[in-house]
Amino acid sequence: MNHVTDPLPWKVENRAYVYDRRPYMILREDAVRLPNGAQIPDYFVFEYPDWVSVLAVNTEDQFVLIRQYRHGLGLVHYELAAGVADPGEPLLVSARRELLEETGYGGGDWQLWLRSCANPGTHNNWCHIFLATGVERLEAQRLERTEDISVHLLYRAEVLEMLRSGGVAQALHTAALWRYFAEHR
Repeated sequence: MNHVTDPLPWKVENRAYVYDRRPYMILREDAVRLPNGAQIPDYFVFEYPDWVSVLAVNTEDQFVLIRQYRHGLGLVHYELAAGVADPGEPLLVSARRELLEETGYGGGDWQLWLRSCANPGTHNNWCHIFLATGVERLEAQRLERTEDISVHLLYRAEVLEMLRSGGVAQALHTAALWRYFAEHR
């Protein structure tokens, strides 16, 4: 919803790419002019492909979560199954693929649950989080060589306690889980 008093977009006066590791990350430097005339000669933006994540609940009403080491924090935390949306692939197809590859779970009923950006000040991509209910174990994990992921089935009370104690570091995953509990009391 736009309002008459909303801030106006910035004008890009120059754009340069300073780092390019497609498809995973591109760092862009923009020289921008704000509507009030102020200039920022070196505003950096991370260009990423869109991400997909899956808040999965199995037929036993257990949450299908993963744990993996995250080098940025140097810690292991609970997460939703997630990954990069492949270019040209429908988001739902990407989400189903990521859940199956990382956990071995699939099937069930799916809906787009949450669309959010990790940091709209510096990131240009969206994270599309799907809710998958009634999923079942269909096969063994099919992990990439660089993945070391353990699958965990947690009941509602366990997930709530884990959220309260800081067991999920990924803010977008935390938002999706808290929304789930807000809507499924």
